[in-house]
Amino acid sequence: MASEETRTKPSPAIRRSTESTTPLIPAASAWTKRLVVVGIVLTALNLRPAITSLGALLEEVRDGLGMSGSVAGLLTSVPPLCFAVFGVTAPRLARRFGPAAVVCAGMAAIATGLALRPYLGGTAGFLAASTLALMGIAVSNVLMPVIIKRWFPDRVGSMTGLYSMALALGTSTAAAVTVPMTDALGGGWQAGLVVWAGLAAAAVLPWIPSVRARGAASRADGITPADGRDPAARAATVTGASGVTVASGTARGTAAARRGPEGLRITRSRTAWALAVFFGLQATAAYITMGWMAQIFRDAGVAAGTAGLLLAVTMVMGVPLAFVIPRLATRLPHQGPIVVALGVCGLAGYAGLYLAPAAGAWAWALLLGVSNCAFPLALTMVGMRARTGAGVAQLSAFAQSTGYLISIPGPLLVGVLYQHSGGWGLPIALMAGLMVPQIGVGILAGRDRTVEDEAAG
Repeated sequence: MASEETRTKPSPAIRRSTESTTPLIPAASAWTKRLVVVGIVLTALNLRPAITSLGALLEEVRDGLGMSGSVAGLLTSVPPLCFAVFGVTAPRLARRFGPAAVVCAGMAAIATGLALRPYLGGTAGFLAASTLALMGIAVSNVLMPVIIKRWFPDRVGSMTGLYSMALALGTSTAAAVTVPMTDALGGGWQAGLVVWAGLAAAAVLPWIPSVRARGAASRADGITPADGRDPAARAATVTGASGVTVASGTARGTAAARRGPEGLRITRSRTAWALAVFFGLQATAAYITMGWMAQIFRDAGVAAGTAGLLLAVTMVMGVPLAFVIPRLATRLPHQGPIVVALGVCGLAGYAGLYLAPAAGAWAWALLLGVSNCAFPLALTMVGMRARTGAGVAQLSAFAQSTGYLISIPGPLLVGVLYQHSGGWGLPIALMAGLMVPQIGVGILAGRDRTVEDEAAG
C-alpha cells in the first residue's frame, strides 16, 4: 500500500496539504503507528452498529415500546441530530484533551449507551441511552479525519479508505447478523441490541496508550494537557483545534496557520458550504436507508431475515468501494464525475424500489449500496479541501455538524409520510427527489480549491 502511494502523484490539494502540515509526533515508532491504525479500524467498526442493529429490529422495538410510525421516524432522526449537536464540540474537546482522549471517551460512551438502552424501560429511557451512544459516535465521526491527517498526512486517501471500509463493514455486519443473533439468543430484541456494547468496549483499548503518553509528556514537561506545549514550542508552532501542530514553513502556510481555527472564517467559503450540504444530503439518504429500508422490503412481502440481509448487502457494498473511491478521488483534480456516478446509481435504486420492491430487491440493494458510498467520498473531500491540520478539523466539524442538521428532517418526514399515506410511494419519491440537489452540490464541492484560500479571499 505504501509503495503504491509513493508511485501515485497526489492532486494539488493533497500536495499543498502535506507541504504545510506536520504531524504532532513526526518520529512516532512503527509500533505506535500500528496501534493508531488498530484504533482507527476498531473505532470505525463501532460508528454505525448502534443505528443499523436498531434498523433491523425496528418493528420489534416499536411493538415492544409501543411506538407509532411518527415516533419511530423521530427515533431514526435522533442520530443526525446528535451528530450535529455534539459533533461541533469535537474540535474544542480535542484542543483541550487531545484527539485520542476524546475518541477513547467516545468509545466508552458508545459501550455504556448500548449496554443500557434495551433495559431502561420505555421510549424515553431508550432515547436517553441511545443519545449517550450517539454522542460518542458524533465526536469520533468528526475527529477521524483529523487523526488521519495528523498521523498519516501523506496517505490521506489510503487511510480514509481503510477507515471507511471498516465503517462499512461494521455497518453491514450489524445489519446482517442482528436478526439471526437475536433468534439465537432467545428471540428478545433486548439481547440482540445489547451485544454490540462489547465491540465498543474493545475499541477503548487501543487509544489508552496514546492518552497515557500524552498525560505523561505533559507532566514531564511541566505543562497542562489543555495547552500541550512549552513556551518555546508555542513560539515556533501553532496548535489548531484538532490538536495538530502546524509547522511554520512557507509564508503562505504560516499565514494560514496563524489565523488558527478562530481566524479561519469557514462560513465565507463556498466550497465549505457546498461540502456541508453534500454531506447533509448523503447523510439523509444513508439514515433513511439504515432506518427504513428493511421495513420497505418487509412491507413488500420479504421475510424479516431476508430484509436484514438486503440491508446488509447495501451496507457491505461500502467495504470494497470505500477503499477504492477515496484513492480514486485523490488522483482526480475534480471529484464531480464520481458524485454523478453515485447519484445515478441512487436514482436507479429508488426507481426500482418504487416499481418492483420485492421482485428486484437484490438489484436495488446493490445500487443503493453503491450510492451510499458518497460518505467516504465526502470524508476524502474534507481532507482535500483544506491545506492545514487545523483547517481540516474546522472543515470536518463544520461540514459534518451542518450536514447532520440538514439531514435531521429526512428520516422523520419519511415516517410521517409512510404513516399518513399508508404506503411507500411518497417516501421513495422524496428520497429520489433529494438525490438531484445532492449531485449538484457534490459537483461544486469537488472543485480543486481549499477553504483557506476562499476564506482569505
